[in-house]
Amino acid sequence: MSAGTKPILGLRGIRKNFGDLLVLDGIDMDVSKGEVVCVIGPSGSGKSTLLRCINLLEPPSEGTVILEDKEITVSKGDLDFVRQRVGMVFQSFNLFPNKSALENVTLGPEMVLGRSADVCRERGLELLARVGLSSKVDEFPDRLSGGQQQRVAIARALAMDPTVMLFDEVTSALDPELIQGVLNVLKELASEGMTMICVTHEMKFAREVGSRVIFMDGGKIVEQGPPAEVLGNPQQERTQKFLGLVLDR
Repeated sequence: MSAGTKPILGLRGIRKNFGDLLVLDGIDMDVSKGEVVCVIGPSGSGKSTLLRCINLLEPPSEGTVILEDKEITVSKGDLDFVRQRVGMVFQSFNLFPNKSALENVTLGPEMVLGRSADVCRERGLELLARVGLSSKVDEFPDRLSGGQQQRVAIARALAMDPTVMLFDEVTSALDPELIQGVLNVLKELASEGMTMICVTHEMKFAREVGSRVIFMDGGKIVEQGPPAEVLGNPQQERTQKFLGLVLDR
């Protein structure tokens, strides 16, 4: 985060336990408006749980989350405030199978934001065009490829006009030839100034698009900094070992 820049999102001392298992162990993090933070690390390092704590899908066991100067972890915070401002796209697409692509995108703004059907339809068509699916607006999820379903999921999250977007390994369930289409959407969002936190194993994407890379292991932030430094010249032995494995594939 740039010096003197006020964070849009702040985490202070975030810990998360599942029974006796400590998954997050004292996470401190600030994210500025327009930053693209790429979170990398081995399986089980707490990356996905970190995202779920940010949007209170998993309330932190300890610590505070501050969003737009508001502490949202007080008494579970204001969930409507969080849901409207923090969009999340998961590994699995989680689309409603009985609704078309357009209906999947418009449902949230109609039900949660109370917008009219006409306004939501116009916005939904605009967003589906943005992710390259103008010809698929009336298709149901089972008629869409995995990459197309994931792009619908991104459009659905954007329909809530979030200030922060969370992406949890959004390409991990896709065939290799479908990955680039989804990454192109994320690159376009980044170029437009969307604040994004991306858990990813796509190191090329992290290097090219990320403002900052965070390496996590054992529920802690081990190392962070500009992508060229963390990926090109990691200082911590644990980071070096991890990157030595993933970059040599």
